[in-house]
Amino acid sequence: MCGIAGYYSLKEQFTPDDLKIMTDSIQHRGPDAEGHYQDNVCGLGHRRLSIIDLSDRANQPMFSSNGRYVVIYNGEVYNFSEIGARLKSAIGSDQSINFKTSSDTEIILEAFVHFGIDFVHLLNGMFAIAIYDTKLQELHLFRDRLGIKPLIYYWDGQTFIFASEIK
Repeated sequence: MCGIAGYYSLKEQFTPDDLKIMTDSIQHRGPDAEGHYQDNVCGLGHRRLSIIDLSDRANQPMFSSNGRYVVIYNGEVYNFSEIGARLKSAIGSDQSINFKTSSDTEIILEAFVHFGIDFVHLLNGMFAIAIYDTKLQELHLFRDRLGIKPLIYYWDGQTFIFASEIK
């Protein structure tokens, strides 16, 4: 299990320390690595339990190959190899993606980049995913159909906060 936490706020009220406190509170969900991304609107935090790709290259947050999107993810997508093959086929040899990891996280992110939000219909597994578009400053959240992986959220009209646990 991993843990994700983050926010999207037009108030610019969160500091890097606030994001660290959020991820520290779910440390037990992922003791192997911790990572953060923050700009003036969005903050994403991740606690990692290494399962598929044990290398540091698979740590999160992870940026897309074009550098525009950043993802944090908790879960497992069982058919990520098939989605990766479909991506390579759809993109073609002239625009080939050079995958840096053997993780499902990277496949998920690149599928979002190529197929848009409909990529979620390709996923077979259990997941809670946050993908942030750094150019348009848009945050997208996805959760598996049965809600196996938790995604708790709060919204007051200006600030959106989410996490794997209510802590």
